[in-house]
Parts: sequence; C-alpha cells; structure tokens
Amino acid sequence: MSDKPLTDIAFSTLDLHPTLLAGLESAGFSRCTPIQALTLPIALQGRDVAGQAQTGTGKTIAFLVAVVNRLLTRPAIANRGDTDPRALILAPTRELAIQIQKDAHKVASDTGLRFALIYGGIDYDKQREMLRAGCDVIIATPGRLIDYYRQKVFSLATCEAVVMDEADRMFDLGFIKDIRFLLRRMPGAKERQSLLFSATLSHRVLELAYEHMNEPEKLTVETETITAARVRQVVYFPAAEEKLPLLLNLLRQNDARRSMIFVNTKIAAEKVQRRLERHGHSVAVLSGDVPQKKRQSLLGKFQRGELHILVATDVAARGLHIDAVSHVYNYDLPNDCEDYVHRIGRTARLGAEGDAISFACDMYAMSLPDIESFIEQKIPTAAVTADLLAPVPVVERPTVASDPDSDSEQDAQATAGAANAAARRRRRRR
Repeated sequence: MSDKPLTDIAFSTLDLHPTLLAGLESAGFSRCTPIQALTLPIALQGRDVAGQAQTGTGKTIAFLVAVVNRLLTRPAIANRGDTDPRALILAPTRELAIQIQKDAHKVASDTGLRFALIYGGIDYDKQREMLRAGCDVIIATPGRLIDYYRQKVFSLATCEAVVMDEADRMFDLGFIKDIRFLLRRMPGAKERQSLLFSATLSHRVLELAYEHMNEPEKLTVETETITAARVRQVVYFPAAEEKLPLLLNLLRQNDARRSMIFVNTKIAAEKVQRRLERHGHSVAVLSGDVPQKKRQSLLGKFQRGELHILVATDVAARGLHIDAVSHVYNYDLPNDCEDYVHRIGRTARLGAEGDAISFACDMYAMSLPDIESFIEQKIPTAAVTADLLAPVPVVERPTVASDPDSDSEQDAQATAGAANAAARRRRRRR
C-alpha cells in the first residue's frame, strides 16, 4: 500500500445493489481504499474475512458495504421473527458504535433497512423499545446488548451476518467472553457470514477467528511501517516539571486548533486542562467517567471547531473519527505499545498529514524502547531548548484573593521548576 489513501478500484465496478451504490456516491465515496479493495471482492461473495489495516483507512465502510449489500440482495431466513435482527455489528466502545451508525446512515439511509444503535450509559428504556419495534441491523457494544438478550427482547437465531470491529480492543477491554456468548447464540459458523476487522491481527484475535468463523480469508494491507506514513513523529525528553511549559510553548508555536493531548490518568488530564484554560485555550477533558451525553456534546463541539483541544485518556484513543486533527501530543507516553499506535492514529487519517509529539519524562520514558520496537522504527528526537521552556503569558481573569495553592502560584512554581531542571541539565553537560 505504501501511503496511498485510495486505489484505482471504483465502487461502481463491484457487484453492488443500485440503491447502495447510489448511497455511496451521494456520500462522496467513489474509489476504494486499499482495505476495501482487498476485502470487498471476497466479502461480497458471502465468504468470511479477517481484515487488518491501520486505523483510519476505511474499515468501517468495507464491512458496512458487505453487510448492507447482503441484506439487500438475499432474502431473510424463513422463520425470522419480527424483532430478530438479520445482522449484528459489535464495537468495543460507545464512540465507535456511534460512528458506525453515522456512516451507515450516510450510505444506507435510502435502502429501507432499519438500524438500531445500542450502547450503555444512556436511554435504557428507549433502546429496549427500539429493539422491540424490530430492526434489520443492530450496532452495539456487547454489555448492554446481552442485557436485552437475556430479557428476551430479541433473538439471534436468524442472524445472517456478524461483524467484530476493532477485535484486538475487544480483548483489551475484557469483552471476549461477551463476544463468545453472542456468537454461540447465532446460527453456526457455516450458516452465517462473519467479518472481523482490526488494526492488529494478533495470535489471540486469530484464535477467535478460527474458532468462530468459517475458514476466514486473512487479508492484510501491507505497509512499510505500523504507524501511518504521513504522521511526523518526534519525541522530547523533558523533566516532569518541564512538561507543562514545554506543552504550552509547543501549542503556541503550532496551530493549536484541532489538537488532541493524551495523558495516562484522569488527574493528569484535569491538571493539563486547568493550565491550558489559564493560557486562553478552548479545551475539554474526555475520560472514562464523563457521562455519555456530555461526551457526545464535547466531541460535537470539537468536530465543529468550538473546542480547539481535547485532553483525553486512552478511552478516546480508538473509534473516534474526527476530521483534520493536526497534532497529537503524548503528554504521557502510554504503557501499552499498541495504545501509542492508536493514539497517533487520530491524525493523518485517509492520506492527510499530521504530527505526533511525545514527551518521554522520567516516569514514562521506560515505555519508549518497547514502543519503538513495536512500530519497528526509531522515533526522531528533539532538544528541550530554553525557548521551549520560556514563560507563556497567562490570560488574565478576575481573582477573589491570593491563594498559595492557586493556578497562578502553581504556574510560577512550574516555571521555576522548569528553569531549575534546565540549569541541572546544563551542569550535567559540563
């Protein structure tokens, strides 16, 4: 593939239902990405596929086209009940499930197929009633779906197709028992079509595929590197107290609009958010305990440009399809190598360019060798120079009283700490 975002294969050359093809054209999809070109000729025949490609390369459209075309061109199983879905699409996170539903609406809104979006944290009774009303395709996270299944709201006995998206993440989040529970309630592997997609086809993912799929065709989009070719990566080595001044100066040098900053803990996220807000940035935190409605609202504001920066824990590293994220900052290096790949995959999607800037501080620098080994490349380094630690003007706002624990005092302490660390570094060089 190298880094070519589209192939010469047009969707019009595939054997697609006219309504689906019209939906693709209306949504602006004319040519296939490499993963689509590789998997669709096989999946459209009804065969099982285990597909691997980098994040942001069009896997969602690949399996949606295969599933929708199947349902439009084949009759439902004869004894299907009114509330029983014909297809099930499983996703590890709510954000990914929501994005899949949005893409399905883009390409299949005129097909007459009914889609139900099921995930935890919101609208329990409303989602149950949606299932009771009947649908053709369920797009869901596993936990909430199993709850409804055990209430006998629907049956999977006549489910013709199943998709497991981001299968490696299913393992990471502990969903694999739930996945197996659902697969065992469907028709046998030879009686349904199963599609599995993942950024990495690890041994454990392939074990799942071979256990629950019918001789799946393993298809991998070959790349020279695991990370996207158009991501410009760089790593700095700051002391812990230098990270905030370094981040503020880099944000000032770079265009901060549409940037994501990844941290390892909620406490770190809130600390970074407070500092950025004091320096005039429009910023919000996306972490695991943010209520779903608020999460969707924040993502919408970020997408529309009302928020310029998202500070996120790894709950947001996968499944977010946000256009034109220009910079990803690893304020904390992740402990898991795969999380590094998925974090920086938020930028440079579908052939665009982007920057991934990482801080290897005292606490997390130990992760760097494993990350470089996993991505099979050495990340270029950059020096922490004096100008990158210079004080950044604070956007003044009214204060009630002087407080030694206030952000202003902490900013001064951080600046002083950064200066002391720089002095120690100069002494070591001597």
